[in-house]
Amino acid sequence: MAKCLVLGATGFIGRHIVEELTNRNHEVKAFGRHGEESLFKNNQLVEEVYGDFLNRSDLASALNGAEYVFHFISTTTPATAENDPLVDIDTNIRMTVELLEEAVKWGTKKVIFASTGGAIYGINNDRSFSEVDLPQPISPYAIGKLTIEHYLHYYKVKHGLNSVSMRISNPYGEGQSLHRKQGVIPIFMENIYNDQPLTILGDGTMVRDYIYVKDVANMICEAFDKDTDKAVYNLGSGRGATVNELVRLIEAITGKVAKLTYQPTPATFVQQSVLNIDQFKNDFGVEPRTSLDKGMRATWSYIVAEHEKEGMKID
Repeated sequence: MAKCLVLGATGFIGRHIVEELTNRNHEVKAFGRHGEESLFKNNQLVEEVYGDFLNRSDLASALNGAEYVFHFISTTTPATAENDPLVDIDTNIRMTVELLEEAVKWGTKKVIFASTGGAIYGINNDRSFSEVDLPQPISPYAIGKLTIEHYLHYYKVKHGLNSVSMRISNPYGEGQSLHRKQGVIPIFMENIYNDQPLTILGDGTMVRDYIYVKDVANMICEAFDKDTDKAVYNLGSGRGATVNELVRLIEAITGKVAKLTYQPTPATFVQQSVLNIDQFKNDFGVEPRTSLDKGMRATWSYIVAEHEKEGMKID
């Protein structure tokens, strides 16, 4: 039984990490913001701790007794970092360095970092990206993630702090926030539920690698405490899908005809991003188990259920 701290435990991926860790009988400190609704009050293996990621003393307190730290907090999204890169530098990068300083003091065994696989490689490519490909990020969000990866390497070399970065492609599924405007699948589904148009950037041929969030949690929780000499792993489905394919699947799942609008593709967007996940599969013997169709159906069922539970439309 491992003693784990999940930073961002009430976030989209974090909540699934907490659930999967406790399913495997690990003890979890679930770190979230003050005032957030409890998600784990009936889980005897979870200790909920509240604090501010931007407060070093809160981080230090949470680290006490934790062997493994899952760093799944991000104060920005690709869009907000694009609008103000300094926020990413002042919050995500700075506070991660402070977190690593405290992790060294508390004798943390390993830090597991949620990096980005969709944006970190940057350049267009007609094949899937592997971990040996040179990252060439062209967005502040991805630049920030890569910077943190470099700091993790620094703290391993200087202080012996073990770490691994999981370059997650485009996760989707239950619990993804619609207010952050991140994640095309739930946003499209929410819009079609409300009979609102789906906004497509470019002509819809943009290719991304979409992975179901429960597969992300399963893969990470299978691997986090295993010995490895690798610092970085790609986490994706290993398959690409165009935005046009997503629209067709959503129409088939919902039984609705989508209203489409088109906008120019931002200059910092890449046309194709698909991850090669052979290294992860070979090292840990686990891979995604949920097809895009099945995962999207589960996501749609969740969105419908949330609307029915609230009795009103989600803004």
